[in-house]
Amino acid sequence: MTGQKTLFDKIWDSHVIQSIEQGPDVLYIDQHYIHEVTSPQAFNGLKERGIHVFRPEKTLATADHNIPTVNQDKPIREELSRNQVDKLAENCRNYGIELFGLNHPKNGIVHVIGPELGYTRPGMTIVCGDSHTSTHGAFGAIAFGIGTSEVEMVLATQCVLQPKPKKMRITVNGKLQKGVTSKDLIMYVISQISTGGATGYFVEYTGSVISDLTMEGRMTICNMSIEMGARGGLIAPDETTFRYLKELQSFPESFDWNSLLLNWKDMKGDPDAQFDRELEFNGDHIKPMITFGTNPGMGIAIDDSIPTTDDISSEDSVSFLKSLSYMGFVPGMKLLGHPVDYVFLGSCTNGRIEDIRAFARLVKGKKKSSNITALIVPGSKAVEKQAIAEGLDRILNKAGFELRQPGCSSCLAMNEDKIPSGKYAVSTTNRNFEGRQGPGARTLLASPLTAAAAAITGRITDPREFID
Repeated sequence: MTGQKTLFDKIWDSHVIQSIEQGPDVLYIDQHYIHEVTSPQAFNGLKERGIHVFRPEKTLATADHNIPTVNQDKPIREELSRNQVDKLAENCRNYGIELFGLNHPKNGIVHVIGPELGYTRPGMTIVCGDSHTSTHGAFGAIAFGIGTSEVEMVLATQCVLQPKPKKMRITVNGKLQKGVTSKDLIMYVISQISTGGATGYFVEYTGSVISDLTMEGRMTICNMSIEMGARGGLIAPDETTFRYLKELQSFPESFDWNSLLLNWKDMKGDPDAQFDRELEFNGDHIKPMITFGTNPGMGIAIDDSIPTTDDISSEDSVSFLKSLSYMGFVPGMKLLGHPVDYVFLGSCTNGRIEDIRAFARLVKGKKKSSNITALIVPGSKAVEKQAIAEGLDRILNKAGFELRQPGCSSCLAMNEDKIPSGKYAVSTTNRNFEGRQGPGARTLLASPLTAAAAAITGRITDPREFID
């Protein structure tokens, strides 16, 4: 039926200021997030041109990538990190932008605090100089990462030039089995379609498995959409979304909730709207996942074996073998039982309260393996506070773990929490590229449950062994 639109179409088209013939759209941006890494050059561009931030109230800043996760009351030791955090504070003061900096009670990873503070809402367009901005699509928003020059563009105009992506729908029906999380689900999808399988598309997720996910789980799904090449991920808002937003303490009392809900409940695609590509998966078949290589698409079920060269196309075999060489693995080997050195729970993928609860639930009454260095890092001050209020820190301490202070931490090698060269880290993050967690570090992406199982056994372990 002509005229039928997807939810993505409806949100995008309602934000187009101008369509440039045979070129990009001028897209209005409702919410702009910035942090210390990709904003300094953008502010320098404004300064050189002698212009101000057009709508500073539409921009929110936080320090996250470079901050330490211990002793946050002391000066940052690494000079580059300290300078970037200080520069962010200076720029926010000069341009009238609200900043939740180090030690602020609302500080945290940008893609964690945006939703938990109520800045991310259905129907919005959201950008940030960070690829995992796609996280916010879990609320029925169009959210995507932008480059530094585009950060400057949004600061100056509250708009960005952007070609409209194609549309993909990924439907996941069935039911996830015990020990299988949203992280395993998205890792499974990426393993099936590869890191380039959604390039040029904006993905909408549907199906009974998606509907059953919590908001935290949906954020994990949308967060890793970028890892299969997508411009972003989107999940239509529903009662789970509305309940999450309603329970936030951050909305002003003046908000007319009845009007908001009526508007949000109407945010859905038309029944006969067409997508450029459709994929469907059965959630019943998904197992706990783990990566074996150096991109997020190199993933297997935890009890499977690494593929052999017979399973890899000839044009991909060179990079496949190079990746295994970096990881210290060989084709056909099983990962179960392989010793690991580090476990990291955190990041914008798995640093929310639900993730810490899951980790704590599995390690409760057990002890951390003596050969494991564990970094348990909440995604925000609010998550840290809630974990302490629920006694999760005490459960972790009894098991030999320490709840650190919030930040991006070991997701990337931009702060003190680096993984040493040659060491294996089971990590709940989103990327496992060479050197991502530190020069020479070997990263195995996994869920919080799989990370917890590795932390108490000291080796790659199927978390289902510990789940009744």
